[in-house]
Amino acid sequence: MPILKIACATVNQTPLDWEGNFQNISNSIKVAQKDNADLICFPELTITGYGSEDLFLSYWYPQKALSQLQKLIPICENITAVIGLPVRIQEKVYNCVAIIENAELKGFVAKQFMAIDGVHYEFRWFTPWTANEVITFDFFGKEVPLGDLVFQKKDVSYGFEICEDAWRGEARPGYRLKDRKVDVIFNPSASHFAMGKSILREELVRESSTLLDATYFYVNLLGNEAGRMIFDGEILVAKGGKLHLKNKLLSFSDFQVLYFHFDKNQESYPEIESNHNKNEEFAQAASLGLFDYMRKSRSRGFVLSLSGGADSSSIAILVAEMVKRGIAELGLSGFTKKLGIVLIPMTDSPVKEIVNQIFTTAYQASDNSSYATFNSAKALAESIGAKFYNWEISEEVKSYTAKIEKAIGRKLTWEKDDITLQNIQARTRSPIIWMLANIENALLLTTSNRSEGDVGYTTMDGDTSGSISPIASVDKYFILQWLRWAETELGHPMLKKVNALQPTAELRPNENHQTDEQDLMPYSVILEIEKLAIRDKRSPLDVYYILKDEIEVESKILKEYIKKFFRLWSRNQWKRERLAPAFHLDEYSVDPKSWYRFPILSGGYEEELKSLDEV
Repeated sequence: MPILKIACATVNQTPLDWEGNFQNISNSIKVAQKDNADLICFPELTITGYGSEDLFLSYWYPQKALSQLQKLIPICENITAVIGLPVRIQEKVYNCVAIIENAELKGFVAKQFMAIDGVHYEFRWFTPWTANEVITFDFFGKEVPLGDLVFQKKDVSYGFEICEDAWRGEARPGYRLKDRKVDVIFNPSASHFAMGKSILREELVRESSTLLDATYFYVNLLGNEAGRMIFDGEILVAKGGKLHLKNKLLSFSDFQVLYFHFDKNQESYPEIESNHNKNEEFAQAASLGLFDYMRKSRSRGFVLSLSGGADSSSIAILVAEMVKRGIAELGLSGFTKKLGIVLIPMTDSPVKEIVNQIFTTAYQASDNSSYATFNSAKALAESIGAKFYNWEISEEVKSYTAKIEKAIGRKLTWEKDDITLQNIQARTRSPIIWMLANIENALLLTTSNRSEGDVGYTTMDGDTSGSISPIASVDKYFILQWLRWAETELGHPMLKKVNALQPTAELRPNENHQTDEQDLMPYSVILEIEKLAIRDKRSPLDVYYILKDEIEVESKILKEYIKKFFRLWSRNQWKRERLAPAFHLDEYSVDPKSWYRFPILSGGYEEELKSLDEV
């Protein structure tokens, strides 16, 4: 009977970790063999990982990938394995999957379309394959076919769309596979995580199964592979427009293997429903991102300047969630082993004990800090188990100020030197918190969010200092509502103190009653302008015409907000170029190294902004 037990394997890979990547693949194959699977499909670029960047351009790197494939072939006894890797042919590199059946390499299928938007720069590394073309490739002395191929197993025909191939509408390879009457289409992918993206993938898989008249399999990479992008390891199977298989996303495990029994004569399968919660997705993705970043960088933990405000508090909660979720999935011994730490439980709260071992926080008070933020920071740190220090930086600030006043021959005043006096406080905090990070051999976490990145509302070499910026790709409006959600839904009641505070930098004297939104504009407005200007790449005039009917802001004030946004955006590109690496967590970001490139020097939209005064 034409029945296949198909295994879908997602793996957490790391560029240049040849041994670790090999083990994840071979262990997955062994699990599938033990469970008598007929075929196992891995994600795109399984052997190397997707995030290998310009290593793909070298001669030796694709060759090393082929040698790893050669080592995997004898492992594939009594099973067919589909494994992604780069293949170089003379001066060109192709993104391929290798098909191994019963320890024999049957051929390679090459990707036909490259992803070139957002975080993707695939044309820099890979050449798209031509539809219907097949050549002969010399694999260590054996001639094997490479190109646009279909295969058979137990009288079941199957073919491939590799990631971007499936998103190309009528040009997609799937329509030619339909003409070839394949029964199964596999989509090995390396599709980065973004909140809400799983919904789009489910729609693609369901619609593809109907449009292409095939059972459609989607298999994605897993984990924070190389620093910025996080892969959710999504596995999906659909037939006739209905979803039949979906896994738990964003696992802390090295690999997952799920099974689907494909019966060529079966018309329908049990349908499943999936749930989507943006707040939960953010918590899980950021937790996994921190976990992989810590262990792959061989660090001993995290250090955070905990101000008591929303941004630093959200990061503190994410570290605590990383520990809680990691233990829940891997067990205490499995979690500590993967992090390379030793824990002898002393209480009935191992989560807090581990947090205390790997997470150090400090409240750094200036003359303008308030007791409310100190109390908020201290209470939150204690509630999650983090080490908590506090000290004052007033003496250092006064020392710096006195030196510059002597040099320039005058006193600094808030009337003349507002930005200078604010920034020196933020910068003074940086050296000492770095000292703590060095002492702990830990990663220093920075607290910038995307809204601050938009308008440069951050101090270079101050609050931007750090090794990784966990929330830099999400907006402040989201962070504020997420903290309210986390207070109740994640069980962190101490966030009530944080959520009661109005966001403020606390850098001006207290009598000024400084707030972030007073300095800038409402965060909700920043978000609406940002989505149109950065995500949708609209002009200032377009932004105005769209928003004047969508948000309740007086036209004159809205114009000023738009002018302020575009001017601050333009003059602060140099800051965005220097921000710490950030996790890509939302549909877009302002990171010039992974999403939106903008000139450091420009005319600053001045001509475009003048047009606002004419309407």
